[in-house]
Amino acid sequence: MFRAAVLENLGQTIISDLGSLESQQDFRTPEFEEFNGKSDSLFFNDGQRRIDFVLVYEDESRKETNKKGTNEKQRRKRQAYESNLICHGLQLEATRSVSDDKLVFVKVHAPWEVLCTYAEIMHIKLPLKPNDLKNRSSAFGTLNWFTKVLSVDESIIKPEQEFFTAPFEKNRMNDFYIVDRDSFFNPATRSRIVYFILSRVKYQVINNVSKFGINRLVNSGIYKAAFPLHDCKFRRQSEDPSCPNERYLLYREWAHPRSIYKKQPLDLIRKYYGEKIGIYFAWLGYYTQMLLLAAVVGVACFLYGYLNQDNCTWSKEVCHSDIGGKIIMCPQCDKHCPFWKLNITCESSKKLCIFDSFGTLIFAVFMGVWVTLFLEFWKRRQAELEYEWDTVELQQEEQARPEYEARCTHVVINEITQEEERIPFTAWGKCLRITLCASAVLFWILLIIASVIGIIVYRLSVFIVFSTQLKNLNGTDPIQKYLTPQTATSITASIISFIIIMILNTIYERVAIMITNFELPRTQTDYENSLTMKMFLFQFVNYYSSCFYIAFFKGKFVGYPGDPVYWLGKYRNEECDPGGCLLELTTQLTIIMGGKAIWNNIQEVLLPWIMNLIGRFHRVSGSEKITPRWEQDYHLQPMGKLGLFYEYLEMIIQFGFVTLFVASFPLAPLLALVNNILEIRVDAWKLTTQFRRLVPEKAQDIGAWQPIMQGIAILAVVTNAMIIAFTSDMIPRLVYYWSFSVPPYGNHTSYTMDGYINNTLSIFKVADFKNKSKGNPYSEQGNHTTCRYRDFRYPPGHPQEYKHNIYYWHVIAAKLAFIIVMEHLIYSVKFFISYAIPDVSKRTKSKIQREKYLTQKLLRENHLKDMTKNMGVIAERMIEAVDNNLRPKLE
Repeated sequence: MFRAAVLENLGQTIISDLGSLESQQDFRTPEFEEFNGKSDSLFFNDGQRRIDFVLVYEDESRKETNKKGTNEKQRRKRQAYESNLICHGLQLEATRSVSDDKLVFVKVHAPWEVLCTYAEIMHIKLPLKPNDLKNRSSAFGTLNWFTKVLSVDESIIKPEQEFFTAPFEKNRMNDFYIVDRDSFFNPATRSRIVYFILSRVKYQVINNVSKFGINRLVNSGIYKAAFPLHDCKFRRQSEDPSCPNERYLLYREWAHPRSIYKKQPLDLIRKYYGEKIGIYFAWLGYYTQMLLLAAVVGVACFLYGYLNQDNCTWSKEVCHSDIGGKIIMCPQCDKHCPFWKLNITCESSKKLCIFDSFGTLIFAVFMGVWVTLFLEFWKRRQAELEYEWDTVELQQEEQARPEYEARCTHVVINEITQEEERIPFTAWGKCLRITLCASAVLFWILLIIASVIGIIVYRLSVFIVFSTQLKNLNGTDPIQKYLTPQTATSITASIISFIIIMILNTIYERVAIMITNFELPRTQTDYENSLTMKMFLFQFVNYYSSCFYIAFFKGKFVGYPGDPVYWLGKYRNEECDPGGCLLELTTQLTIIMGGKAIWNNIQEVLLPWIMNLIGRFHRVSGSEKITPRWEQDYHLQPMGKLGLFYEYLEMIIQFGFVTLFVASFPLAPLLALVNNILEIRVDAWKLTTQFRRLVPEKAQDIGAWQPIMQGIAILAVVTNAMIIAFTSDMIPRLVYYWSFSVPPYGNHTSYTMDGYINNTLSIFKVADFKNKSKGNPYSEQGNHTTCRYRDFRYPPGHPQEYKHNIYYWHVIAAKLAFIIVMEHLIYSVKFFISYAIPDVSKRTKSKIQREKYLTQKLLRENHLKDMTKNMGVIAERMIEAVDNNLRPKLE
């Protein structure tokens, strides 16, 4: 702890030892060099110094603009910044673009001393000696032949050599495995160190307030871009024999469509892009593998419902001309809605039989167990990756964000060290910021709820229109067979809801970033976790609110035809189809999941490809052979610091659809599986071909997304139990079958579903209609004096007419009992699985402890050797001194 504090203070000292840059007159800036190398060169013009980072700006002297004062200020800030980069030990070389002479590329190289200094400050773990413990053996044994087909060919992508590692220290440099100084720090580590420096070097000091960091300079337009280089073209290998061609290998064995069936080369992804990108693709790959099992079971349950739909008795009754054809249903809205025959819902009832079956219940229980198995086994896989990628003790290495350090103006006494330290604001200031941020988030959530209310009003209003227009069209029988007013309302409302969701997403993304920036988290992990919680909370309400409304509110509080419930005192509440709202919930999920997948692919694939295509057309130089590597990469698209965040968010929202509402849509895991198989390769293609290389970042796990998934898993048990109980018609059918089809309540001699429709639709006397709620008098009502409606109430003339009957109370009791039993059963299994499966396997835990022990032993032995060697030297010098002193006396 003390060592970490000393190194952090050392880093702060190095960063703050600059005077006021406004007073500097002479800047040390890079000299311009003409490009005379190869198109894939990764070195300065001397061919010796490696390019670790590239800064791009537009030369103000060649701009066609009248803003001379602004250009001069930008030029001085940039000169001050580059001068201080040189003061920090970095070496710069400037080169003009071969296609646009206004563009200047500043190549950055970190020499050995700078790398060593900042590796110690950043607590970067580096090799001590080769490690023979991490020999990964296959766990499949006899299936080796099969896994070999799915795995990456090791002759193409060779396994990385493993090492014992320790945080680097300059004064113990001899302990580390330094075979070659040029390869000791790999390109990813070099880029990370240089970016650390670039993010903390000042360029201006005004009124004791420091302005620093490459991110702020890029955002203000002083630099146009800052990025590390790809090592080669993605379509062919580099001409340089020393180039590892990792980008080419990733494209060939990971991003290319022909590799879609293969496992991902996670070690190479981690080496090239860093642990943060690597852990994302590891998680996405593992999630996709687990979806395979869920998809198989889901398809089996769907086929069970599909093959048994002809045996669905209640659907046959709806479609029967002598049953459903003679049942006149009450109007579902006031004045304009007609009476209607039950058999017009024949097609929707057939579709409902597919999803509202016993197989769906089995699948809901299975998914409650599946999600627990997925989360627990992922924890174990994540622990293995922590060991293999050497991120077990990563938390000790994380540094404060430069934006946080710039605001540290208040001095306080640290309670642990009892030393002075700087913080950005006091406790009261922190409370104020948290309050303001929470208020802003709450405001936007209320805005989403308002949009949902708007959609509900749309549903209530447009249902009247569809009820009248579809009835008045000529020759509408084929249309009405498939497009009922309820179906038309549901589809149009779902599409409008999806459009509103996308619009609000676009707006809130910017707002959430602004709120999190104002909150000022200390580390990048804290920043991302804070933004994650805000964005997910918003997305949860945005995506799922309409589904929750259909599943748990629509058709639940409608009253009965003589006394309907009005919403906002004006709009009559919506009713479900006679078979319930389950089919409408399925439609909503299909439109949102499908529309979201299409929209995301347009954003992720089509837009970057079009932007890069436009950029190539605008280039003067048409041949890449004479275009240097840095200029080729500049014309690629920037991914942004939050690019990976949106990838996670997309998958977690999908995870919610797959788990929260799976009881209404067993095919959701199959759709998610197909989407994810394509998503992995699309993301790989995008990273390797369309985007600049990202700055490699360390990451130990998937961060705040893990507890979010655990929360979704717990909530999913409740939502699926309630969907089966309150949204589907399964419980009323079971109650009828076991209690009301036979005496004393029924007339059948054996258990049967015959007569279910007639016994579960209540009777209403047309004469009891109020003027406001009476239906269209011109509709084809015939001479009927009664109509039917979906509820369990006593008929007119009964002493308790229009009150809930005994069937209703039996159904309510059965629903509550079902929810309690299902929840307790699944939660018991979940907690048992969580207890039985440890987060870290015993084998992995032993490997971690063994490696830690051997590392400490190695360092201790090296330290003892150094001490022994030093003591021997001291002893020799003492003997020599004594000998020199005694020799004259003896003579």
